[in-house]
Amino acid sequence: MAEGDSVARIAARLDAATAGSLIVHSDVRHPRFATADLAGQRILEWRARGKHLLSRTDAGLTVHSHLRMTGSWSVLRPHKRLPARVMPDLRIALRLDDGRTLVGVALPVLTVLRTRDEHTVVGHLGPDLLGTDTTGIDSITVAAKRVAAAGDETIVAALLDQRRVAGLGNMWAQELLFLHRVNPWQAAGTVDDVEVVLTDARRRLEHAVRANPAQNTTGMPRPRHWVYGRARRPCLRCGTPIAFRPAEHTPHGRETWWCPVCQA
Repeated sequence: MAEGDSVARIAARLDAATAGSLIVHSDVRHPRFATADLAGQRILEWRARGKHLLSRTDAGLTVHSHLRMTGSWSVLRPHKRLPARVMPDLRIALRLDDGRTLVGVALPVLTVLRTRDEHTVVGHLGPDLLGTDTTGIDSITVAAKRVAAAGDETIVAALLDQRRVAGLGNMWAQELLFLHRVNPWQAAGTVDDVEVVLTDARRRLEHAVRANPAQNTTGMPRPRHWVYGRARRPCLRCGTPIAFRPAEHTPHGRETWWCPVCQA
């Protein structure tokens, strides 16, 4: 699943490529929104909200999407078509006034709604660590309180709960817990300095958007990650084999890796 930094980078790319473009033809292939017609509307901007993408038009409409594990957005050059094998997965195609076509493929979540109603699709999200939704109150402070309020829930589950903090995915959550020597199974309400962890998370996400698209957390060519995806391999700090628990054996339903010594 695309994490917050990946989605923010996609939003910035699409915004640079299409903001200001006029939509001359639209094709929305979704049962609920198949009659939506965006032709004649100009794309104002693309914005990320946690792991959600929002494309707003000058007619007060928003195209909302979530990529999850399969979705993608691309801008096709004039006269370029999608491969035939991809066409069954096409969910939306917007032809622009310069001949290019903006296409969304295999999008598991796609909504067309009034911009003023965006809260119905993203209003449940917690503060965005990348700061795109702050309104005078630091998102770190609010997110830390929400994570701590998870009480007896495990800290890894609390960090992955998008209602508490938006944008962290499984990789970032587990790498951050290792870096800060926090056991993923510790109760969220007992973890000290949650703000420190989230401040570091923001710094790493911002760096990833700017200069780390590979999401390398070790700073080395290999391995790129400290614990994520490294089951039974030696910890890069202490040499202890990395512990692993499959998704079906975790209360939060996600694969989990940790060092039994460094995160005791």
